[in-house]
Amino acid sequence: MDGARAGIRAGRRARAGRAALAAGALILVLGLVALAHRYLLERLVFEPGVPEPARTALAALVAALGAAMVLQPAAERLLPLRAARLVAWPAYVWMGALFLGLCLTLASDAALWLMGAAFAPGEPADPRGAAQLRAFAVAGAGGLATLVGLRGALRGPGVRRLELRLARWPAALDGFRIVQISDIHVGPLLGRRFAEELTARVNALAPDLVAVTGDLVDGSVARLREEVAPFAGLRARHGVFFVTGNHDWYSGAEAWVAAVRELGFRVLRNERVAIGAGAAGFDLAGVDDYRGDWLHGSPSDLERALAGRDPERPLVLLAHDPTSFGAASRMGVDLQLSGHTHGGQIWPFRWLVRVAVPWVEGLHERHGSRLYVSRGTGFWGPPLRLLAPAEITEIVFRSEEGAG
Repeated sequence: MDGARAGIRAGRRARAGRAALAAGALILVLGLVALAHRYLLERLVFEPGVPEPARTALAALVAALGAAMVLQPAAERLLPLRAARLVAWPAYVWMGALFLGLCLTLASDAALWLMGAAFAPGEPADPRGAAQLRAFAVAGAGGLATLVGLRGALRGPGVRRLELRLARWPAALDGFRIVQISDIHVGPLLGRRFAEELTARVNALAPDLVAVTGDLVDGSVARLREEVAPFAGLRARHGVFFVTGNHDWYSGAEAWVAAVRELGFRVLRNERVAIGAGAAGFDLAGVDDYRGDWLHGSPSDLERALAGRDPERPLVLLAHDPTSFGAASRMGVDLQLSGHTHGGQIWPFRWLVRVAVPWVEGLHERHGSRLYVSRGTGFWGPPLRLLAPAEITEIVFRSEEGAG
């Protein structure tokens, strides 16, 4: 009895600790959002040279868009999906514009400082004409970059074809094609129509195998079941395989694993399957996301997925987060397919991504193993892609015996 009570108390303390952590993270995020808006207003709107009533109107617009950003997560949970999207679109577009505006304003501040044009606190910021010029330049460049980014995201993914020659790839499977889609993020902005178009485009490639490398959704099964339903139409000779991404975990991984199995996907959860037979086959392994369950520790178990494998058989690994490649390359994986990074999605955000993940996009090699990182097929957050176009990746495998 005492042990049971102690367990209950420990569980309560753990839940209280997680709630405190979440509350602290929320307060930090809200503080950073407020600080970002204040900085942008101070440097671009409240500077001398911005006349009334334009100053008041711009401040009100920025405040309204900032409020939409703050309210969007609540709207996503409380409003019907169609109504929630009326809040989500301006909120997320502004999130991207805010990021670009901050980058440009910081860069202009740095340039002014380097040119000796910075002023001490309490002194006039700029001459009236210079303030206006800077505000117009930043607003113009930021607006143009936002429009280019919107076009890049909304025109959809292109097909990126890659031929890979692997030393252990069987000659009998020369020309075998895997189509990888990743980071689709069906949810607040992308929905059923996008899923229908993506399914049709993947099927048109007539792949031997489809690999869905995580972050399929942003939202619960109850909310998005009908939005992802078209993916049941994906077809490949050897099947459609799925591994979880961190956003699938945030959205309820266990429920989504059951849901994608109903769609006909084979979910690889720290396990391995044989594709083909004998000399005309290879192993396909998949792991849960490396960072997925951030409150309870990593659910990924690469050792379990590779236990008992024949080291002479080629192995392709599906792992959402490319960080897994550090361990995979030491364990003889021939090729790892990953996503997660979106290729940075909005330049120059890719340089911040590189701080956390050393492999941001494209093909990499280490210890004789290869890694391919998709830039992603959809987008997350802002519907912007700037110098990081979305992709459907068609990977054609070639054997060394077929060379020449």
